[in-house]
Amino acid sequence: CQIVGCDHQLGSAVKEDNCGVCNGDGSTCRLVRGQYKSQLSASKLDDTVVAIPYGSRQVRLVLKGPDHLYLETRTLQGVKSENSLSTTGSFLVENSSIDFQKFPDKEILRMSGPLTADFTIKIHYAGAADSSVQFIFYQPIIHRWRETDFFPCSASCGGGYQLTSAECFDLRSNRVVADQYCHYYPENIKPKPKLQECNLDPCPASDGYKQIMPYDLYHPLPRWESTPWTACSSSCGGGIQSRSVSCVEEDIQGHISPVEEWKCMYTPKMPVVQPCNIFDCPKWLAQEWSPCTVTCGQGLRYRVVLCIDHRGMHTGGCTPKTKPHIKEECVVPTPCYKPKEKLPVEAKLPWYKQAQELEEGTAVSEEPSFIPEAWSTCSVTCGVGSQVRLVKCQVLLSFSQSVADLPIDECEGPKPVSQRACYSGPCGGEAAEYTPEETQLLYGSLQELDELYDWEYEGFTECSESCGGGVQEAVVTCLNKQTREIADETLCVSSRRPPQLLKACSLDPCPPR
Repeated sequence: CQIVGCDHQLGSAVKEDNCGVCNGDGSTCRLVRGQYKSQLSASKLDDTVVAIPYGSRQVRLVLKGPDHLYLETRTLQGVKSENSLSTTGSFLVENSSIDFQKFPDKEILRMSGPLTADFTIKIHYAGAADSSVQFIFYQPIIHRWRETDFFPCSASCGGGYQLTSAECFDLRSNRVVADQYCHYYPENIKPKPKLQECNLDPCPASDGYKQIMPYDLYHPLPRWESTPWTACSSSCGGGIQSRSVSCVEEDIQGHISPVEEWKCMYTPKMPVVQPCNIFDCPKWLAQEWSPCTVTCGQGLRYRVVLCIDHRGMHTGGCTPKTKPHIKEECVVPTPCYKPKEKLPVEAKLPWYKQAQELEEGTAVSEEPSFIPEAWSTCSVTCGVGSQVRLVKCQVLLSFSQSVADLPIDECEGPKPVSQRACYSGPCGGEAAEYTPEETQLLYGSLQELDELYDWEYEGFTECSESCGGGVQEAVVTCLNKQTREIADETLCVSSRRPPQLLKACSLDPCPPR
């Protein structure tokens, strides 16, 4: 017996390369290798692992974990179908042979190819544990550069030049497509234009011969040049920006001058207008209303109104005129057993401060800045408690329009507080009552709690032992800095509690018993 090569010749040892080309050099396809890891989400039941295009070969996928693979296909005519891959076996999908093996903790999918449709491999979540999928296949390079014929001569007589160009060609549909498809493959190198002289006969109206300037390495081809893009016409919601594009020519001395546009037509002209800032504009988002400030009669309730951008982050830029109100009257149907107030009762200072501060966010900018997140819920369901929040140092990356976290010391200026007092309404079913001091604070200057109240040491406790060595603990109290009176500890929540101090005492030895 004699061997037969892929060229159907006896005695030939010629074989197909990985791309399926007889005696090929492997340049018509590219190896694609990767790994997918599942990310469980309560809102997602499945996810896409990889898209494998028409004509791919030697496809192999291995899933490890509790999840399951399934296929979606789309033919060149646009017909779509789906296969659940529920059992082990070999079968045809869109005339492509598939070998599938299903194990308790693993699934293996093989397709020798070439695929006769576009395949999308998907994963269906079936367990609480994560899964991983490794895949490898040879993807055909279906878009290639194709050299054009020479353009018309630049002059009808007296000598001119003409150029070729290159266009991106889709091998599947046999049509010319946008250049970006060919740029997708690093293996594709766009051919350089060719230039030749033409129409060298003298012009009838001239007495002599027109000199031809040769184009070579010292005389570059005419090219497109552009000015920088203008600022976007809108900061959000979609705008446009423009620039001017002209054809220029560089002489042997390096001087650049504008020329007619047809001299640059061997390459596509750059766009002069493009869309920009196509993301949605910030919008007001109103939170839930707080409980009424009274347990009977007429009071007030509050809510936080935030300006949210297209990324769902607290920012600025919303229209003040359309901002929903943060305060409104409320009526509790329970009758009051004391004279009614003339005006609706305002919230205690911590809640009013919360409603104001939460709506005043700090927008992420291109300079590192402290960005506080939303406050946590109040630590108590009634009375005065505390809230905490996370404060990050962040910066806006203008190119990708994404936010990056930085170390805290990269941000300058005072860091916003991460803990404060909050008020959740009166306790024990009693109507809210205010002291003159709280009323003055609320309707007056609205001083910051941490400016009015602070922790201070007030002496030491009694010694724990009468002899033989004991300890005394420093007493920490919450003081009103103006009146120097002891206040409720919840009013000092926004300040850092000082560290515990101990000192030795009663060091004399105890008398013998």
